[in-house]
Parts: sequence; C-alpha cells; structure tokens
Amino acid sequence: MEYRRLGNSGVKVSEISLGSWLTYGGSVAEEQATACINRAYEIGINFFDTANVYMRGAAEEIVGRALKNFERDSFFLATKVYFPMGEGPNDSGLSRKHITEQCHASLKRLGVDYVDLYQCHRYDESTPLEETLRTLNDLVRQGKVLYVGVSEWTADQISDALRIAKEMNLDRIVSNQPQYNMIQRKIEGGVIPLCEREGIGQVVFSPLAQGVLTGKYRPGDAPAEGTRAADPESNVFMQQLMNEDVLSAVDALRSVASDAGLSMPQLALAWVLRQENVSSAIIGASRPEQVDDNAAASGVKLPEAVLSEIDRILDGVIQRG
Repeated sequence: MEYRRLGNSGVKVSEISLGSWLTYGGSVAEEQATACINRAYEIGINFFDTANVYMRGAAEEIVGRALKNFERDSFFLATKVYFPMGEGPNDSGLSRKHITEQCHASLKRLGVDYVDLYQCHRYDESTPLEETLRTLNDLVRQGKVLYVGVSEWTADQISDALRIAKEMNLDRIVSNQPQYNMIQRKIEGGVIPLCEREGIGQVVFSPLAQGVLTGKYRPGDAPAEGTRAADPESNVFMQQLMNEDVLSAVDALRSVASDAGLSMPQLALAWVLRQENVSSAIIGASRPEQVDDNAAASGVKLPEAVLSEIDRILDGVIQRG
C-alpha cells in the first residue's frame, strides 16, 4: 500500500480507503464488515471513512467496534455531518447546534475521543458559512477533530470557505470528498484546479461508479437480484449509468484491463489515482477478497497509451457536468 498526503497537510493516508456507505449496518452483516476492516488494516489501509447518517448511526457503531482491535494512533478515521438524524427542525444542516451535537454523538458511537477528519457532508445554504467554520474550528481547538473537510462542495463554495477561514484565522479545509470516476468527471473543470492551487486533496467516493466499472452489469441483461442496481432504494446514484451506451462502453474496457494485467476494479481505481490531486479513493467491500483486489491498484501507473484508449472507448458517455 502506498500513501499520500491529505492535501497539503502533514498527515499521510492510504491511496485506497475503506468506506461504509450502503454496506455496514445495512446489506453487510457486522461479522463480514469486521472481516473487511481487519483485512484492510492488515494490508496497510489506514483510512476508514463513515458518516453519522449511514444507517442512522449503525455504520459508525460497527466501524468503531471493529477498529477497537487496533491502536488508535495507527489509523485515520473520518466521519461526516449534515443530513437529517431526526425529525426536529435542528436535526440536520451545518448549524453550530447540529454540528456540535452530532460530533459528540459520532464520537460516542465510534468509541473514540477524536476523529481525524470531520467532513461537512453537503453545503448548507440556510446556515451562515461563518457559523459553520467557527464551529468546526472550535472542535479542532477542543481536540475532538484533527482535520476538517467537505463533501460535494462546488469550487465557489470551497473558495468562499477558504477566504473566510483566512480572514477570521480559522482552521482550514484540507479535503473534499466528491464523486469521481472514469465516467463521472465533473470535478475536473473547476474543483480540481482550485484544490490544486489551494492544497486541498480529493477523497474520492464511487471510484467504481457504484459497481458499474467492475463490469458486473452487462449490456442487454437485467441487473441480477440482490445487486445494488436491482434495489430501488440503493440505485438512486446509478440511474444515469444504467443504460446501454454506458454499459456497452464499459464492456469494451475489458480488453484494456486484460492487456494491462489488471482486473476491471483495479483499472478503474488506478485511473482515479493517476490524478495527483486525489489523496485517496474510497472503496466499499462486503468480502475481504474484494479489499485485496481493490487494494492492489495502489501504486499502479497507467501508461499514457492506456489512458488514451480509455478516453477513446468512453468518449460519448463521459459526464463532465
């Protein structure tokens, strides 16, 4: 496993990280989740990502119990805040009240004294950005949070946060967690150029496009029962990918992966990691073997000829925003 700095911060995280969205506390039993976390740790993955909203706290609890097996200073733990955690008027968003209460709740569920990275899961239009940033800064000063990040923020939103942090001498954002893969490339236009200039690293989610880039969904075939694409509650992020044009283009990548001596997931992950502004790519896994296969993408350098062939094959289905 190779490691990269998280943006311009001093901390180093594994190129492949393990997430818990739509899996732990839901479709994957705790025993399986623990086996995946144990295997990830064994092979050098030190970055574990979760969120309070994942299964309404259950994912944090499972991740926390699994990580109890390891020394706290040997792993990098990230969680998030923003989405509703109750029915009350203050049970969502990025207000001082919600952030503070949810940080304490996450620490309790995870069974730790601090989280390494606390991320604003989305941008909150209804809360002054100054209030959000001051609250995050307070949590850093209190030692409950070491680094601050965001997820799916636009370039303008990130830029505003950096400006306010500088003006008010507040702790600075070090990371952004966007959706990014060979097909979905919208962050290349504005987010990545800004973050490269400002020293903010991308912590990429959905690098395998919800499993589409693994090649398990074939053109002309209905999704197999039990897969994410066949579940109406889980496939909301996949709908724009589950069409014949995309699936046919992905199917044509099989020969590219084979010629490169890689599995389809490894090809997709290596493509994401070619981007120097990416600090880590978050994978989801229900079996330790998946962790092994995905982690093997760390350190793989794709030749320019392979990158050009990928672009040629996917031309016409790439989503640039």
